[in-house]
Amino acid sequence: MSPACYLKPQEDQLQQLNYNEEGMGDNGAELGLSNMAKIDLYPVCFNLPPWDHTLSAWFSPPLELTRQWKKQRTTNSVAAITVVGGDDADEDRSDCARKLRFLDLLRTYKQKISALEVVEESPESDVVFEEGSGDGMRLVQLLISCAEAVACRDRAQASALLCELKASALVLGTSFQRVASCFVQGLSDRLALMQPLGAVGIVGPATVPPLALDKKAEALRLAYELCPYLQFGHFVANASILEALEGESSVHVVDLGMTQGLPHGLQWRQLLDSLASRGSPPLRRVRITGVGARVEHLQSIGDELKSYAASLGIHLEFLVLESNLENLRTDDFEIEQGEVVVVNSILQLHCVVKESRGALNSVLQVIHELSPAVLVLVEQDSSHNGPFFLGRFMEALHYYSAIFDSLDAMLPKYDTRRAKVEQFHFAEEIKNIVSCEGPARVERHERVDQWRRRMSRAGFHPAPIKMMAQAKQWLAKFKPTEGYTIAEEKGCLVLGWKSKPIIAASGWKC
Repeated sequence: MSPACYLKPQEDQLQQLNYNEEGMGDNGAELGLSNMAKIDLYPVCFNLPPWDHTLSAWFSPPLELTRQWKKQRTTNSVAAITVVGGDDADEDRSDCARKLRFLDLLRTYKQKISALEVVEESPESDVVFEEGSGDGMRLVQLLISCAEAVACRDRAQASALLCELKASALVLGTSFQRVASCFVQGLSDRLALMQPLGAVGIVGPATVPPLALDKKAEALRLAYELCPYLQFGHFVANASILEALEGESSVHVVDLGMTQGLPHGLQWRQLLDSLASRGSPPLRRVRITGVGARVEHLQSIGDELKSYAASLGIHLEFLVLESNLENLRTDDFEIEQGEVVVVNSILQLHCVVKESRGALNSVLQVIHELSPAVLVLVEQDSSHNGPFFLGRFMEALHYYSAIFDSLDAMLPKYDTRRAKVEQFHFAEEIKNIVSCEGPARVERHERVDQWRRRMSRAGFHPAPIKMMAQAKQWLAKFKPTEGYTIAEEKGCLVLGWKSKPIIAASGWKC
């Protein structure tokens, strides 16, 4: 069963609405599913009504638009929607609202098609999970239906679907079964924290019990060793930093988040190796400031780095700045006259992207005041911070399905290392995206285009990364490399799996 067959009844209902080019706005798009999947849609400013399995629920007006809409057929069979009993201003508002709701509907179908195609295009999609439980297409349909029920706060329907999903989404099954098991955990947590139908919000605290630090640390270390994504970020960041430091003898590296908690300062060992092997001018001093809350951990990394730098003949000073990113102040950094500052942010800034945007703007302002020669920004390239739960769910399902598929190509089926990476690293991200809201939701990944807009508004200018040949040569060391892709997009480098973007690196200057 293909995604087009699954969505055929909904497509027929859409076509019956007979929207013409004028009714759809400026894009002039047709309503075929193939065309909807290609439309680049943008967020809108208000929420959709709860999802239902009928299209009429999606087009019922929200409370704030309580005017009656009357559909009239014109002689050329084009639908025109007018507001009964309203003045010109009311007509304009209702017409605008109708167009925005239609774009929302198109976006929803685009996301649904993408999620279904993940399974359809996978060679595992024809595999039967368990006797009588259906194939991969059935599993993705169950996930979507369960997410709809959770979004509608329909506990009975969601609970029934979760029971069926738990029997099919196996932790040690195919790649899609395994990623589905993580989403099932997230949906279960969200349902448990949610208030009954008719209430607003999520019962607090909207968090799940934190995983033991030692398990998370081990999973992160394994993810670094087995997957190219983090190492890609370090490689591109170091290359950009070296380019910015060319000809300088006194440098100061500011590391936001300090290597995500990885031991031994692996990224900076590689940078020190490169600095030691370069020619003139000789380095007089290298300073590294690690920003984070785990002071003892950071100091331990600093001690190792100082010893390693001394063995290379480099004088290294390591400074610990005990702070989270939201509380950073320019005066916290001990910047000395004459030294060149570079800032390194690997998978950190998305954690301070909030609904109000104030926290991120504050961090970017502090960085801007440091006047760095370059700010290297590495982030997940996916839209997991949209205003609608179902949109985030679909995006995350597509994104992490690609990651789990890549792990299948790297490791044998029953490899315990892969299970640890999936269940103690990526599953934690998935559950945060799916189950948490408000301040508890920190995995707010955004696409590189959105970061480009944010950085420009904060006063930064692009510093294009032009190292495609080096990046491809670096990627060749991973076995197998077939399936991984590197693309250059408007000065950014993007690492993906089978053309699905996974992680993007960009450079910025003041």
